[in-house]
Amino acid sequence: MSLKNARVLVIGGTSGIGLGVASAAAERGAVPIVVSRRQSSVNRALSQLPENARGAVVDLTDLSALERVAGDIGDIEHLVFTAGEPLELAPLAGLTPEVITGFFQTRFVGALTAVRVFGPHITPGGSITLTSGTAAEQPGFGALPVSICGAMNALTKALAFELAPIRVNAVAPGVVRTPLWDALSAPDRQAMYDQSAQQIPLGRVGEVGDTARAYVYCMEQEFGTGVVLTVDGGTTLV
Repeated sequence: MSLKNARVLVIGGTSGIGLGVASAAAERGAVPIVVSRRQSSVNRALSQLPENARGAVVDLTDLSALERVAGDIGDIEHLVFTAGEPLELAPLAGLTPEVITGFFQTRFVGALTAVRVFGPHITPGGSITLTSGTAAEQPGFGALPVSICGAMNALTKALAFELAPIRVNAVAPGVVRTPLWDALSAPDRQAMYDQSAQQIPLGRVGEVGDTARAYVYCMEQEFGTGVVLTVDGGTTLV
C-alpha cells in the first residue's frame, strides 16, 4: 500500500520515535498529522516537517476534546500511537498507586481511548500501529515497563480481531536513543546506552530512524495484523 497522499495521524508525533515516524511517512508522500498535549511541541515538530504537515493539541485524558479533534481532522488512512511519558524504572517499593496509574494512563488507557475515538475515521484498507517494547521479554527492566509492554502486546491482538479488516499491529523497540529516557540523568543515561550496546548483538543501541521504518512497514504492508514487530538489534536473542 502506497503512503502517497495518505493521512497519517501520529499521536505522540512531536518528538522521538513519533516525530521520526511522521518524517519517514512524509518522505513517502504521506500527509503527517502530529498530535501532542502542548502547542509548543506541535509548533516545533511542524517546523521540522514538510509544509503539508498538520498538527493538533489535545489532552488524551479529555474525551470530549479528543472527539472534537477527531471531528476536525476527519478521515485518516493510518493511526500511529507513540505517546508516552519518560520510563519509570522504580523498584517495587517505589510503585505507589499514583505512579502506577500515571504510567498506564498515557501508554495504555490513552492508546485504547485513541483507538476508540479515531478508529471509526480510518478509511478502508487503513491501519493502526501501536507501541510496545522488548521489556515484555526482559524482566530486568522492572514491573512497570514489563507489564505495560505485555499489556500492549495483548491489546494489539485483541484489537486486530475486533476491528478487522482494519489492520492492527505494534512495534516493539529495544533500547532507542529518545527522550523517553530523560528521567535518567545525562551520565546515567549514557552509561545505560553504553552498557546496552555491549550486550546487543548488533553492537549499538537503536536510533529513531531504525524504529520509524518499522512503523512505516506496518502501514505499507497489506496482510499482517495482530503482529508485534520487534526491532531491537537482537537484544532478545541474548
